[in-house]
Amino acid sequence: MVMNDARKTARDSDSVVRELSDWIRNNADRALSLQELARRVGLSRYQVLRRFRHATGLTPRQYQNALRMDRVRQELRRGSTVAAAVFDAGYSSLSRYYEQAGPMSGLTPAQYRRGGAGLDICFAERSSPFGWLTMAATDRGVCFVHFDDTSGRGESALRSEFPQARIDRSMAEQAPILSSWCLALVLHLEQCGPRPELPLQLFGTALQIRTWRFLAGLDRDGSTLSYRELAIAVDAPRAVRAVANACAANRIAVLVPCHRVLRADGRSGGYRWGQQRKRALLAARL
Repeated sequence: MVMNDARKTARDSDSVVRELSDWIRNNADRALSLQELARRVGLSRYQVLRRFRHATGLTPRQYQNALRMDRVRQELRRGSTVAAAVFDAGYSSLSRYYEQAGPMSGLTPAQYRRGGAGLDICFAERSSPFGWLTMAATDRGVCFVHFDDTSGRGESALRSEFPQARIDRSMAEQAPILSSWCLALVLHLEQCGPRPELPLQLFGTALQIRTWRFLAGLDRDGSTLSYRELAIAVDAPRAVRAVANACAANRIAVLVPCHRVLRADGRSGGYRWGQQRKRALLAARL
């Protein structure tokens, strides 16, 4: 009887979240309050917030904002002006869009419409105990750290990741800050000392950025956690697969230590820069 009640509660909760998701999707261009959503499904505001966040990893407002931004992207791809796309999506002003879109995507609408054009990225390459390391940064922080067995491939991967950005190789005398950051990371890999705390610029969805920020803040003791534990830690307990995909999409090796996330059975799982490299990083407790 208890099991049947639990299953009924789960079904009821799922149906509530589906109804709310559909309602928000159909009304994303207008102001929606938590109180309005609560009245619609006959629950308290707290219950709506808790159930929705438990199921999706997002609050209703974050979900609405993600829908609005997706609409902006679609309109920009169709050739709409920035202003038209932003206002049609339901934003009250351009400044409001920039305020909310900044931490979500790292790109302005105009940059997105041009495929990332307008970003200035410089990069440097060094050898490391784990292969050739390529680090790239914008004026806001490190946006890319890549390992490869062959010199030069990191640049190709960088240009593939940001195809429309202005990308320049930087010598130490031209970009001393980037050079010092790259050296600090290589020394960390060589000496297994503290991971350097460098500014990061993250490009991704709300859940991806939340996942990467959590990983970047992990204790520098080499400890590991499972994908499920990570999902719980970023308040997305039912989004284990999405959190795993966020790890797979991470562009910033080591500084965002996704290599420290393992499968539930303790196996290392996949790694963007190779399973052998992941096992070596884990063995070094980096």
